[in-house]
Amino acid sequence: MDIKQMSFDKLLQYGEGLLDTLIAFAGDLVVALLILVIGFKIAKKAAKIVEKVLTDKLDKGVVRFFYSFVNLGLKAVVIFSAVTKLGVASSSIIALLGSAGVAVGLALQGSLSNIAGGVLILILKPFQIGDYIKEDNSGNEGTVMDIDLFYTRLKTGDNQTIVIPNGIISNCSLTNVTRQEFRRVDLLIGISYNQDIKEVKEVLASIVNRQESAVISEERPVQIYVSNFGASSVDMGLRFWVPMDEYWKIRWAVLEDIKVEFDKRGIEIPFNQLEVKIHQ
Repeated sequence: MDIKQMSFDKLLQYGEGLLDTLIAFAGDLVVALLILVIGFKIAKKAAKIVEKVLTDKLDKGVVRFFYSFVNLGLKAVVIFSAVTKLGVASSSIIALLGSAGVAVGLALQGSLSNIAGGVLILILKPFQIGDYIKEDNSGNEGTVMDIDLFYTRLKTGDNQTIVIPNGIISNCSLTNVTRQEFRRVDLLIGISYNQDIKEVKEVLASIVNRQESAVISEERPVQIYVSNFGASSVDMGLRFWVPMDEYWKIRWAVLEDIKVEFDKRGIEIPFNQLEVKIHQ
């Protein structure tokens, strides 16, 4: 009977100790969760403050990069604090990270290359937020909307979002379409071999001169020339300069005016014809 009583007392003591441990752990868990929730909000708020302070002083891309860096850095500190609150010694965490350094480095190789790529983009500035770029590797193109710690985001003309890792876009060739103030419009118009070239030149020149936004000067003259003798047409080249942000509007307007004016004057735009002869 005494042995049974002793066993019961030990079991009861063990149960009480386990209950105290669970209660203490539950309290620490609640505190850790509060640290995470409140800490994440503070981290985001602090990053927003940094973004607001730097907005008028630095390029938008640099500001967004710093925002991402501060936000993620503070969140890492919050996570470290929450884990420590659960009873995990900070020295143990550091030792674990140190021993797993190689594995972590390999696992984060892509992410680290993206961070390095983002830094290169911000330093070298091949493009900035608001620029329209064409990326040659995959043929992606669009307006740069954001450059953060890991990715660059483009918005296409049909309002889709393209997300490209910074490591990729910093290591590939690309075309920055809108970096310059002016852009040249290059058109090729086919006319009939029977057509008067001088008349066609006059018509094309008058169409370009009607465009109020066209940039015409000694440095940027309108160029109209015979480009090629095709199989069924004389190919006339037309070159003129326009403001970058009005490129497509003026290009489309000139193409429409060419068709209208050619129809009025009876200037033929030939097209390939297939002649089939049947021998009996």
